[in-house]
Amino acid sequence: MNLGTPLSPSSLRVMLLGSGELGKEVIISLQKLGVEVIAVDRYANAPGHQVAHRSHVIDMTDAKKLTDIIQLEQPHYIVPEIEAINTGVLEEIEKAGSAIIIPSVKAVQLTMDREGIRKLASETLSLPTSGYGFARSLDELRDVILKKVGFPCFIKPTMSSSGKGQSKIHSEAEIANAWDYAASGGRVDQGVVIAEGMVDFDYEITLLTVRAKDSKGVITTHYCEPIGHRQENGDYVESWQPQPMSDNALLKSKEMAKKVTDALGGLGLFGVELFIKGDEVLFSEASPRPHDTGMVTMMTQRQSEFELHAKAILGLPVDTQLINPGASAVIYGNLDAEAIMFEGVDKALAIKGVDVRLFGKPQSFKKRRMGVVLAEGKDISEARSKAQQAQALIKTKVQ
Repeated sequence: MNLGTPLSPSSLRVMLLGSGELGKEVIISLQKLGVEVIAVDRYANAPGHQVAHRSHVIDMTDAKKLTDIIQLEQPHYIVPEIEAINTGVLEEIEKAGSAIIIPSVKAVQLTMDREGIRKLASETLSLPTSGYGFARSLDELRDVILKKVGFPCFIKPTMSSSGKGQSKIHSEAEIANAWDYAASGGRVDQGVVIAEGMVDFDYEITLLTVRAKDSKGVITTHYCEPIGHRQENGDYVESWQPQPMSDNALLKSKEMAKKVTDALGGLGLFGVELFIKGDEVLFSEASPRPHDTGMVTMMTQRQSEFELHAKAILGLPVDTQLINPGASAVIYGNLDAEAIMFEGVDKALAIKGVDVRLFGKPQSFKKRRMGVVLAEGKDISEARSKAQQAQALIKTKVQ
């Protein structure tokens, strides 16, 4: 691997499709290695736009607009960071060999919605999952729930993030509203939802799994320590690392993550979500990119999930070593407003072992993630306590 000089004829160019808070950190990690980065998103002044060498605003589901911007920039690597992308364009680029799609078009297509990745895990790889079914109409959804999944269950768009469009229902009377909510909450309105049976689990984890080349150029699989997390309405609100678990459960988790990521192929970091009950493990979801719960690794690991992703993409060796226990807690906007302000950051940072990241999103919503608190501690209990204490000190307001 040869690394050049950005903004010169020798530059190595990487284009990110999606430039939110996770993409922003990937961009920073790539730039530390001298990579020239182009950030693309659907709205102006996205977090990644603010740190990239160049930025563009387009509808990435529009084939012509996406093709035009790729032809303009001529990237060597294209890194999808969100689901709402025209994968047909990426498929043509991969076939032509004009750029490397990370980790691959196959992986992007299978993980861009819940239908592809769930069928891969359950039907192709025979991994244990919760009961589920897909529906393309209200009548189909009713049949799936009443005849297969049962109550209580979760209704989700096949393509969404951060809990958008997700609901938990307990009776037939709630199905129609859940269908409407899922249809309105998807990233792309495909008219497809998934009904998932409720799983009895002790806790859920994100197992960050990295496919990277070693010093001999051989692709090897690496694992970060498991990350525990708590969700509200399908959206992560806090995470911690390492999540205590039995040796058997951890071994099964790694085996399951390797089967999924081997099937997806390519290089990079994958966020594999799993349900744990004692020593039993159920597959939940997987994404071929850094995971929101993994922001805690900016405090806990020698190389954060973003550095791991950047190095793996470029074919460089990685180090998943844990340095100390830590936790993260989400800072919500709590306001529907533009260009909000934050107060209390100084008080939060006065707590020993605490750091803060503000994402710089140009518009706030009450339940939009606008930042994150990071904390270290002698154990995860202390780290979580610090993160929650610091988060409570930070308030949002309009100017």
